[in-house]
Amino acid sequence: MASSVKGNSRLSIAMERTGQWIISQEIPSDVMVEVGEANFSLHKFMLVAKSNHIRKLVLESTEPDLTRINLSDIPGGPETFEKAAKFCYGVNFEITIQNVAALRCAAEYLEMTDKYCDNNLTGRTEDFLTQVALSSLSGAIVVLKSCEELLPIAEDLKIVQRCVDVATSKASIEASFPSRTPTNWWTEELAILDIEFFGRFIAAMKLRGAKSLIVASAIITYAEKWLRDLVRDHSGTGANAAFSDDSDLRIRQRELLEAIVSLLPSEKAALPINFLCCLLRSATFVKASSACKTELEKRISVILEHVTVDDLLVLSFTYDGERLFDLESVRKIISGFVEKEKSVAVFNAGDFREVCSAAMVRVAKTVDAYLGEIAPCVDLSISKFNGIANLVPKGARKVDDDLYRAVDIYLKAHPNLDEIEREKVCSVMDALKLSYEARVHASQNKRLPVQIVLHALYYDQLKLRSGVDENDTMQDAVTTRSQVQQDVSLARENESLRTELLRMKMYITDLQKSGPAAKGSLGAATTSSGKGGGGPRKGTFFSSVSKKLGKLNPFKQGSKDTSNIMDEGVDITKPRRRRFSIS
Repeated sequence: MASSVKGNSRLSIAMERTGQWIISQEIPSDVMVEVGEANFSLHKFMLVAKSNHIRKLVLESTEPDLTRINLSDIPGGPETFEKAAKFCYGVNFEITIQNVAALRCAAEYLEMTDKYCDNNLTGRTEDFLTQVALSSLSGAIVVLKSCEELLPIAEDLKIVQRCVDVATSKASIEASFPSRTPTNWWTEELAILDIEFFGRFIAAMKLRGAKSLIVASAIITYAEKWLRDLVRDHSGTGANAAFSDDSDLRIRQRELLEAIVSLLPSEKAALPINFLCCLLRSATFVKASSACKTELEKRISVILEHVTVDDLLVLSFTYDGERLFDLESVRKIISGFVEKEKSVAVFNAGDFREVCSAAMVRVAKTVDAYLGEIAPCVDLSISKFNGIANLVPKGARKVDDDLYRAVDIYLKAHPNLDEIEREKVCSVMDALKLSYEARVHASQNKRLPVQIVLHALYYDQLKLRSGVDENDTMQDAVTTRSQVQQDVSLARENESLRTELLRMKMYITDLQKSGPAAKGSLGAATTSSGKGGGGPRKGTFFSSVSKKLGKLNPFKQGSKDTSNIMDEGVDITKPRRRRFSIS
């Protein structure tokens, strides 16, 4: 019912408009022209005089008196046909840059050429296109925009190509010699185009040899207009809307983003890194193709030395900033930059492990600060934390203070880690590369494993004894690291031995308290075990303690180390019997 009312209203409006300019109400109309849902009551002789297409329809009709003509496929629809009909009736109307392309296509469709009739609609629209519409950059862009609904006839008439040629030519001039402010005003006007025509414009600009920065400026403006919710909106209001990955909106965003990435200039440094990070975050969010994400990751990796912590955080968190989003891209970006630096070092015949470039040092500081920002996230696993930290070469960090800060924050945010897990977290840093202030803090930090605390304390004591300046201790730190590890191992064995001795003392005390009966049972057990009965001997408590004592070598690495004594001249066939007693 509603559709019929709507159709009747359109019909009445179309007839009312037609009645205002028709040549004479005294001459009844003899043909009804249907264009979509609109109908026009007109006169055949007026239309045939200007349109060869309508003349053919009348002549080729099998009906003796043709009363209805269907022109629903005319370019531009009812509004354009109405203006073409006015032209046939000699009624004045305005040709503008908004409607000239549609009128030109309609004139071609209706065959209203100068060959059929002098000074026809085709010639009038061509003159307007050449002299007015395509004489300025803004006019060319508007005409090109109107051609989006006129394909393929606008393409066949070369209107699209003419608009692209004029727009690129005048944009190149405008970019070099701005005529008004802001200087990038033309990129705003260019953003009205759909992605297909925008892509043709960018391709034509590249063929003209336009600078990459000019092309990049147009692409940034376009992306910020059409992907505003993803690229510019950091509040999460646009991205958190209830749209599934397969919704029409997400599909359009995905296709648009992939098309924009394919248009990026070949020069990697032409685009700002924060814009690339926003694009990559958007690509991850809309689930763009792997090729699209890889291209963005490579571009960011090339200029990673200019990245900030905030740029990396843009990649890592969701739009609301509440949870981690994507660390895999960050890992690939850092890994790609490190591989590039390695290749440069090899090419220059240098040792990448010992000497790192200034760019690598800057990236190392940024990565350490980035780890400190993501460390409080409860869903950040040890493997992911260590994986990113270990990507940076050890030589790129002159001191590990920033990394120690990140480790400390991680341990504080994850209090339920056991000793082994805490050691894994701390394995990414070198306690001997901490500054004096950081070592003092580490020596009092109860969250750190014992091994790290001992490293810091041992190194401080070594420096105090040697009296070496802070700047000259790096080489000593490397040479003493193995000694510190051995001392830590010895400390653990001492602790284990102390525990065993305490257990043994308690055991003997219980035997003394239990009286003669316990002693007799102990003697009987010893006698039975001394006889050559069947079965292997079971290890006693005393034998286990003896083994513990045997493993401990208090003179290891000392002046009485016997590990290097030669076996020659030593009789080991009949060792002397020794009596071990414990008091």
